Amino acid sequence: MTRSEQDDSEQAKESGKSVGSKVMVTADVDPRAELGDGTTVWHLAQIREDARLGTGCIVGRGAYVGSGVRIGDHVKLQNYALVYEPAELGDGVFVGPAAVLTNDQYPRSVEPDGSLKGRDDWEQVGVTVGDGASIGARAVCVAPVRIGRWALVAAGAVVTRDVPDFGLVAGVPAKRIGWVGRAGVRLEAVDGATGDWSCPRTGERYREEQRGGTTVLIRLAGEQDVQDRQDRQDRQDAPEARIEENAEVAV
Repeated sequence: MTRSEQDDSEQAKESGKSVGSKVMVTADVDPRAELGDGTTVWHLAQIREDARLGTGCIVGRGAYVGSGVRIGDHVKLQNYALVYEPAELGDGVFVGPAAVLTNDQYPRSVEPDGSLKGRDDWEQVGVTVGDGASIGARAVCVAPVRIGRWALVAAGAVVTRDVPDFGLVAGVPAKRIGWVGRAGVRLEAVDGATGDWSCPRTGERYREEQRGGTTVLIRLAGEQDVQDRQDRQDRQDAPEARIEENAEVAV
């Protein structure tokens, strides 16, 4: 362990919300927030009341999590990422440095008469981020908007429309420029198979479909998926499983 790591370890304190969570002394975590096991909150980060973070999350330096925000397991919020309520982030989401998830569709500091707006004088709208999706550094997601599962928002993009599952979007305003797989790598078209795509890293195959006039991408079941399903079925059909079930009923 380096001296810096040792100093950080000595400065860390238990959150009280989970045995394995760790909060640096300069972080501001409301006692009503919930932190999952293994979650770490770094220096100067703020987590507001009633926010809920799953297991194994990392909240970087200076990041902000608004009141009531819901965050899944193994989520990474990089330094100075701002996640305003009522955002909802699924499992495995990545939010890059200084990225912003907004919550006010018509932002104003004052009413037309010049009086200061209060909390009840505007409607909060949130950003929803699906499992495995990534939002690049300094990107802005303008609520209300949904980022689909395993989608990738390029650095500096401004998202004003929903992003489909596996969609790769970039620009201002953001537009889809391709597809990405679960590994985060841009997919390549499969020769001789129109609408089929493959991941150059994992070999996973994907296919475009038209649903309600919108192009969507679905992941095709591979050999591992088939094996996983078979293993689950075998466990369910195992004789010992049936015996235990019958014994429980008999009791």
